[in-house]
Amino acid sequence: MTRTRTVCPFCGCGCSFYLLSERDRVTGIEPSPSNPVNKGMLCVKGWNAHEFIHSPERLTKPLIRKHGEQVESTWDEALKLVADRLLDIKKQFGPRALAFLASAKVTNEENYLFMKMARATFGTNNVDHCARL
Repeated sequence: MTRTRTVCPFCGCGCSFYLLSERDRVTGIEPSPSNPVNKGMLCVKGWNAHEFIHSPERLTKPLIRKHGEQVESTWDEALKLVADRLLDIKKQFGPRALAFLASAKVTNEENYLFMKMARATFGTNNVDHCARL
């Protein structure tokens, strides 16, 4: 059994736990008692945070729409497509036509960087997130 310390992906609180794995399969969760945020406790989402890892429905590659169908893409191609389209919208309709919705499943620092990208790169203040703790 291997224990790998990580941060819970379900909100920005910063709880940590250990992923328990056997061979290449994550099999469970063990709370981290030394983490000052969760002090060895986890919410129900944290206790089940490993269940999506091996889901057959999980996307493992970006998908882009070509000729009306979703096809696998490289990360470089997908990110370029998104950036180009956002810049096109900004050019055609102005920065107020853009809005950015961040995730509760990332750290506060990542949400901050996302906000800075929206404001500095795309010139919009239309930024929100779904973290409603």
